[in-house]
Amino acid sequence: MKILFYKIACSFLVISPLVFATPTTDTKTLPTEKFPITIGMSTALSGPSQTLGQEVKRGINVYFSKVNANGGVDGRKLILIALDDQYEPHQTGINMRHLADNHQVLAVIGNVGTPTAEISVPIANEKKLLLFGAFSGAQVLHKIPPNRYVINFRSSYESEMQEIIQGLLSIDIKPEEIAFLLQNDAYGMAGYQGAISALKRAGFDNTEKLPITRYTRNTLNVENAVANMMDASIVPKAIIMIGVHSPIAKFIKLASKEFPDAIFLNVSFVGSTALARDLAGTNEKVIVTQVMPDLDAPLPAIDEYRKDLKKYGDGANPDYISLEGYLCAKLFVMGLYLASEKNALTREGIIDAFEKMRNVDIGIDEKIYFDKNDHEALKTVRPTILKNGNFIPLKWADLIQRK
Repeated sequence: MKILFYKIACSFLVISPLVFATPTTDTKTLPTEKFPITIGMSTALSGPSQTLGQEVKRGINVYFSKVNANGGVDGRKLILIALDDQYEPHQTGINMRHLADNHQVLAVIGNVGTPTAEISVPIANEKKLLLFGAFSGAQVLHKIPPNRYVINFRSSYESEMQEIIQGLLSIDIKPEEIAFLLQNDAYGMAGYQGAISALKRAGFDNTEKLPITRYTRNTLNVENAVANMMDASIVPKAIIMIGVHSPIAKFIKLASKEFPDAIFLNVSFVGSTALARDLAGTNEKVIVTQVMPDLDAPLPAIDEYRKDLKKYGDGANPDYISLEGYLCAKLFVMGLYLASEKNALTREGIIDAFEKMRNVDIGIDEKIYFDKNDHEALKTVRPTILKNGNFIPLKWADLIQRK
């Protein structure tokens, strides 16, 4: 059957599902015509959490633009169809089904969020569609043994929380001096459960007594959370926060007046660049664990990212989130090349290609290994601290003098 498609000046457009209705669900090899490879994404492109989705998308687009400028994958351009879910699970479900059934995408890449992942993972399983490099470290994505249709780029929230808890204990903050602010959804609980697991591994069993307060997703309503923290039975020395940058920044500004000696700690999902901007002018002790290398690290991939961001990034500044999208796309394209070499660029074939990856170097001084029992590319967690408007690498021992 002859396949028609429009000539597109820009490769990254939301297009009619009838244009590239390419069958990718079976294990047959694709036709030899050089039609584009269509990749899907459901993310927050509007609403309070839009910065996260926009930056992941930006990083993916930058790398895809580079690949397309160099002829594509085996002569085939990459098309990213990014649908807006506003960080709301219901819309994620609609988008995932639309991408799978109407757009017939080869895979989905870079979806943002834990509550949205709880919807997208079952649909990926149902449609036998690869969900690659989701921007979340939640357990629903990081199961052991792994889900065949979920391949992660980043490390888990459990790994980030292990770093946070070990770091706090190393500077003599006791477990009973820790409190929590949680986004009131699956993301908040995923981070909290990771922290509880880390505390229990450290020998602390009275975790149910630690203060917890919450705020509602996609709002800035944190005043009650601050009041609840003030009513707690302890004065916390460390507040672990599982949220996104805008409400977290507001909470820090309010809570620091009541707890001036507290350390405020976040996982990478918070969006550190946006958090630093939101906290401009403050001098609080704010820590974010990163799962990407430092933006100024002397690494080949960082140099490549900065160069390509300048060329294809529409004037955007370097950011941990767009870096993650960029490196995620780089690894994903490696998988496309491997599958294409095997003449198996199908939904199943690309997963098979990833599961045969061994000791892959993408330029960040961390080798990547996949097999059927390991679907997590990166394992390293790097603590950073806010200083002079930017997050810089942190050595926990440096906080002893700053307590």
